Amino acid sequence: MSKQINVALIGNPNTGKTSVFNSLTGLNQKVGNYPGITVEKKEGICKLPRGVKAHIIDLPGTYSLNASSLDENVVIELLLNKNDKDFPDVAVVVSDVENLKRNLLLFTQIKDLEIPTILVINMSDRMKYKGISLDIPYLESELKTKIALISTRKNEGIDNLKDLIFNYKDLSISPCLNASDIDRNYFDNLRKAFPNQLLYKLWLVITQDVNFGKTDRNVIDAVADFKTKTKADLKRLQQKETVKRYQFINNTLKKGQTIDLSTAKDIRIKLDRILTHKIWGYAIFLVILLTIFQAIYDWSAIPMDFIDSSFASLSEWTKNSLPEGAFTSLLAEGIIPGLGGIVIFIPQIAFLFLFISVLEESGYMSRVVFLMDRGMRRFGLSGKSVVPLISGTACAIPAIMATRNIESWKERLITILVTPFTTCSARLPVYLIIISLVIPEGRFLGLGYQALTLMLLYLIGFGAALISAMILNKVLKIKSKSFFVVEMPNYKLPLIKNVALTVVEKTKSFVFGAGKIILAISIVLWFLASYGPGEEFNNAEEIVTEKFASENLSEEELQKKIASQKLEYSFIGITGRAIEPAIRPLGYDWKIGIAIVSSFAAREVFVGTLATIYSVGSEEEETIKNRMAGEVNPILGGPLFNFASGISLLLFYAFAMQCMSTLAIVKRETNSWKWPVLQLVLMSAFAYVVAFIAYQILI
Repeated sequence: MSKQINVALIGNPNTGKTSVFNSLTGLNQKVGNYPGITVEKKEGICKLPRGVKAHIIDLPGTYSLNASSLDENVVIELLLNKNDKDFPDVAVVVSDVENLKRNLLLFTQIKDLEIPTILVINMSDRMKYKGISLDIPYLESELKTKIALISTRKNEGIDNLKDLIFNYKDLSISPCLNASDIDRNYFDNLRKAFPNQLLYKLWLVITQDVNFGKTDRNVIDAVADFKTKTKADLKRLQQKETVKRYQFINNTLKKGQTIDLSTAKDIRIKLDRILTHKIWGYAIFLVILLTIFQAIYDWSAIPMDFIDSSFASLSEWTKNSLPEGAFTSLLAEGIIPGLGGIVIFIPQIAFLFLFISVLEESGYMSRVVFLMDRGMRRFGLSGKSVVPLISGTACAIPAIMATRNIESWKERLITILVTPFTTCSARLPVYLIIISLVIPEGRFLGLGYQALTLMLLYLIGFGAALISAMILNKVLKIKSKSFFVVEMPNYKLPLIKNVALTVVEKTKSFVFGAGKIILAISIVLWFLASYGPGEEFNNAEEIVTEKFASENLSEEELQKKIASQKLEYSFIGITGRAIEPAIRPLGYDWKIGIAIVSSFAAREVFVGTLATIYSVGSEEEETIKNRMAGEVNPILGGPLFNFASGISLLLFYAFAMQCMSTLAIVKRETNSWKWPVLQLVLMSAFAYVVAFIAYQILI
């Protein structure tokens, strides 16, 4: 036996596939993308007996091998291509004990591919509660497989599953049924024309737009006998295949599964009546949102203050402990403050992902999607657009990728264009630091003003997305009918392990993804702020000393004046002052302008940029927040970050397209630069106008 086994984890959505993946791999997992496409690829390592390792790939959820989306194509193409490095030695099909009939359709299709297949029946702890009993030996005999009855909640059956994976060579690869009976002549001719190819693989290639090694649709169509089948004929054959499979599944479950409805207990209907109610549903959702935003502030205050002061102390210690020079200056004034500007937000980012994960794990998020669908259509959006808009609160990139499930191209395009209005977690650091500077800490009915402001920004972003969609709907003349179908999973208590892994993975991805950008930008900014051309920079000490000779300044005050002179005439100062006239009407100075420009790489870079700029030449041990609070408006006097400029800045970031990664993903998903460029120009112009109006009214 080889030392590594390739395992494909396959299943319908909401069967607990992710829970099985987490139980098998733990922290030994990573997330990436499949080569050349934007579909997420989750893979991990599971240790088996005798030192064998299982390389497990968690494939996108799919209801069958009749693909209707790019995600499902990924599943099919991997299962068809034996030359793929990830081609599975064994397929593990995860099913839900309460939806076994529907889940087995996919299982029987995979069995036809003659891949060793294990059937996992998950959530076995709910069998007694639902009055379900299974005849496992009978089911194994009829389905020609081995069954692992597991409960990831109680961590039962996982060891048995690992043993089955280890002994995968003992599994039968015989199909469960002969699906070719739906048209014997057609399939006999197909078998004769391609005697060396697996019949069901050929059928999948004929009926779908998938790749299959060197044997593609053109080769098959070259055989005259198969050109007689029209698309309508093939569609009818697919339907016959599905009916035949369900006939087999029904006959198998008649003997292999017993459901005693008299013992089944179900409060789901009662909960759904409340949570999806046309009035109470919205009220409950609003209360949940308020609670989340208040908790983000209250729970994270202590760790944030600790991180903020720790980075300030580390920067001061670096200056005092290391020899003076460019390297020490780079560390103390560039890298440390820049990284501190993102690390400080780890507690709040982690809490945000914690709450989102709990809502998804519990099954409540699907109810929110269903609830919000009622109002979506009046704005010209598909009901399925709710999923990207809600998931956009984490990140716009996977949210835009999620639009692939929208069948209508125009509806999908509108969703792609408006999703960046939704407040993502990258905006959160900007919002949090500005809100803390300009919004007082008082409370209204027990809710903090700052938490209410944060929630209002989320609602403004969502509202902007809806209004933009309505405008685009009229401009693009969308005339398409689509039906919204969403599965309502059962309510369940979130698994602590799943929630913890999600929080760790998402927070790590956020921090390290942003950290790389911030580190690079911090170094560039430090260099631009520490060096400059001309006499004003090179002779700053002499110029300042002479200019303030008559004022008897202390040494500390003099050094501050010198640092300010150098910063103003450094490369970054010259650049900032060049763009300052354009942003001055918004209430910003040149330093904020530099932060806005640099944050195009990633929104959260804004805080790190200001932290780096304010640290250059500073001799005092101050936190990032204190440095920003101490900035003075050079024209009007008083704090630079006052209520007017703060609100202006919050609104600018609420509406501006400040993320090059999002633009790149829009280009890839639309296969054109036209839409991302239009998105960048219109969103930025709108953000500028709104920020200008807000500042001019509030000043």
